[in-house]
Amino acid sequence: MQDRDLFALALGLSKPWYVSSVEFEPEKKRLELRIDFESGGTFACPDCGAAGCKAYDTEERTWRHLNFFQYQTHLRARMPRVSCGKHGVRPVVAPWSRPGSGFTLLFEALVMTMAAHMPVRAIARLLGVTDMRLWRVIDHYVEQARRARDDSKVRRVGIDETSRRRGHDYISVFVDLDRAKVLYVTEGKDSATVARFAEDLAAHGGTPAQINEVCIDMSGAFIKGVEHSLPEASITFDKFHVMKLIGDAVDQTRRAERSTHPELKGQRYALLRNPETMSNAQLEFASSLLLKRTLSKTAKAFHLKLAFADFWHQPVERAEAYLKKWYSWAIRSRVPAMVQAARTIKLHWNGVLRWFRSRISNGLLEGLNSLIQSAKARARGFRTTRNLANIIYLIAGKLDLAITHL
Repeated sequence: MQDRDLFALALGLSKPWYVSSVEFEPEKKRLELRIDFESGGTFACPDCGAAGCKAYDTEERTWRHLNFFQYQTHLRARMPRVSCGKHGVRPVVAPWSRPGSGFTLLFEALVMTMAAHMPVRAIARLLGVTDMRLWRVIDHYVEQARRARDDSKVRRVGIDETSRRRGHDYISVFVDLDRAKVLYVTEGKDSATVARFAEDLAAHGGTPAQINEVCIDMSGAFIKGVEHSLPEASITFDKFHVMKLIGDAVDQTRRAERSTHPELKGQRYALLRNPETMSNAQLEFASSLLLKRTLSKTAKAFHLKLAFADFWHQPVERAEAYLKKWYSWAIRSRVPAMVQAARTIKLHWNGVLRWFRSRISNGLLEGLNSLIQSAKARARGFRTTRNLANIIYLIAGKLDLAITHL
């Protein structure tokens, strides 16, 4: 078997295509495979698929292929335009590439595999191409996969925001809580993000009316967006955000008392932890603090935090009674930060209690946020929101990435 036959077999070429020559330039670390078609060869019309179309004229084109060991490999081919009786003169689609791409399908498959695990700029350096060209490949396949997605069975959605970069530049992420996959990523964190999600849902075979449960934080913008754009959805306020509200009240109280209670200095994380995750030293500190709850507002706040944590373990029929008792205790505690937290709970009463019916939380989104921040750190940021969104879809969108001519 000659080298040309071997490369033709490796490329999966079939008649009328064949490898006409192989040019190897070791000093340039470059391998070029020239592809041609047999004289008199016929092709299918790229529009209607009609067979037997003859070449009208040709144009030479080049594609980047997978490296052959450490050598950059390029395919150069004489590409015909064919004459179809129905559609006129049309360019033939190369069986090893998709229209408009300067890469082979195998090269693009490698790029898509790597993009989910490493920064695109690093891939570009490794493969010897510009990252802008690779982003165009990623854009194509992510959008193709998203177009094919079916959202008709989505019922429960989690919504959260995360920063795109330092400062106040945010994106909102929408997740199917039952299938643990990202559905939609959009710029901003206002009520309009929910409206855009509803439009995207409708574009993928779903309807806003089919969403019956939504989990969000206590953002007024998200509440407004859900009420307006997902009118059939019941709101559950994420239990982790609710506990963060209580924890922040404890920490505000601790900071306010540091000057008069020096033992509180450096104990922030001890007071934010749950007892089961505390170290022995933190448990000892927490126990000593609780003994002072008549003397220290921080001790009162910490005691209220522990009591609120028990709220989530109540039977559903006793949950509201327990919350009412906790609220009455907190509102009379004379701990300003905890009083404010209790008032916030009161304003969002039904959504806090809804957890006992829906049992949904945004824990999945919190884990996803860690992956997003890790990807941002590896890439040292993304130039555009679209780039970041595409990486999120690759990481957590469970996309069916069909590397094809489409």
